Amino acid sequence: MPARQQMALSLGWHIILACFGVAFPAIIFVMHLRGIRREDPVALELARRWAKVSAVLFAIGAVSGTVLSFEMGLLWPGLMGTYGDVLGLPFAFEGLAFFVEAIFLGIYLYGWGRMPARRHVLMVLPMAVTGIIGAYCVVAVNAWMNVPRGFRLVDGEVTDVQPWTVLFNQHAFLQFAHMWVGAYMVVGFSIAGVYAVGMLRGRRDRHHRLGFIVPFVFASVAALTQPFVGHVLGFGLDERQPAKLAAFELAETTESPSPLRLGGVIVDGEVRGAIDIPVLGSLIAMNSPTAPVPGLDTIPEDEQPPVNLTHLAFQTMIGIGTLLAAGVAWFWFQRRRGRDLLERRWFLRAAAAAGPLAAIALESGWIATEVGRQPWIVHGVMRTPEAVGDHTSALWWLLGISTVIYAAMTAGAVVVLRSMARRWRAGESDLPSPYAPPVEEVRQ
Repeated sequence: MPARQQMALSLGWHIILACFGVAFPAIIFVMHLRGIRREDPVALELARRWAKVSAVLFAIGAVSGTVLSFEMGLLWPGLMGTYGDVLGLPFAFEGLAFFVEAIFLGIYLYGWGRMPARRHVLMVLPMAVTGIIGAYCVVAVNAWMNVPRGFRLVDGEVTDVQPWTVLFNQHAFLQFAHMWVGAYMVVGFSIAGVYAVGMLRGRRDRHHRLGFIVPFVFASVAALTQPFVGHVLGFGLDERQPAKLAAFELAETTESPSPLRLGGVIVDGEVRGAIDIPVLGSLIAMNSPTAPVPGLDTIPEDEQPPVNLTHLAFQTMIGIGTLLAAGVAWFWFQRRRGRDLLERRWFLRAAAAAGPLAAIALESGWIATEVGRQPWIVHGVMRTPEAVGDHTSALWWLLGISTVIYAAMTAGAVVVLRSMARRWRAGESDLPSPYAPPVEEVRQ
């Protein structure tokens, strides 16, 4: 239990920062490129500020990512000791991608006013690419844990390791696509929400409107795309992980056709509090109006995940995702009709809430994925208790210390970012670092 809680805390905290590493560089690139092509000082100033925010988030993300690296061996020695040869390649590539991203982030930050503009903006592209590569490598490991392949297990020993098979497989690509689009939802809605709050407080200048609309475009595309990506990812789940699908759908028994159950929990072996929509469960989960969703009655009891938590997390993700997709569709529909919802306070309040809602949806999706795989840490191959280290009392202390550290890092990040925002509003646009080299004018 302490190992699971420690991993949940670390991953749940780090995954939000990972989203900014994946999606923020592309949003900064578009804003910076707009500023250069249109000679727009507002766009350039936004790109410059966002780059500094990105640096703060990258710094604390580096700390939490390093912690996670140690936790894989400390908390789960059974997993890493047995399958280290299988997982080594993707973790190595993730580390290389992280260092390259850090290098180009530094070049980009200190390149303002020191490099030709069109060369300077290109420094964002390696950041965007390496952020994607690093995230893909980590998701590929998780995809392997859900669908293990690329090795043979002979008398408990791992042989014939095929690391490229682990790194590149269809399920990894699909799972990463789901995560990648989700990252743009979290980051796009979060950034737009900051400027929505500013507009609620009366700051309705072009700076705030442009700061809202560019990330909101990214978030809108992601929100409208995500339901299709998620649906494709679910293809074949009845064969890969039938217990997880049964928990997602709260399918106590196998029914044909299966209903879609909204809400509800299983209490004493019975579904309670759910709203059943006939046939829709089979149609969505199985792409057939009659195919049955495998029920929990087909799964041995010792191989069933925590059903209620898995089901509620899955439906939280779906519900919030549907709400956000409907919201952005309504915004662009009204905009096409000439109605500017940025003038409506109710919409600005909803936009401010969209960022936290997207983060909750992302966390809920990962809870559904990870809890739904239990009791397996590597599905069908290794159970979670077989992977954990035998030092439970020490792990409770580690969990307590880690909670304090993460709380302190969160508070520190909030204080730093609020201080930066306050100084920017006061007109201090540069905010130079005390160790920065002197700025020299460079001809474009």
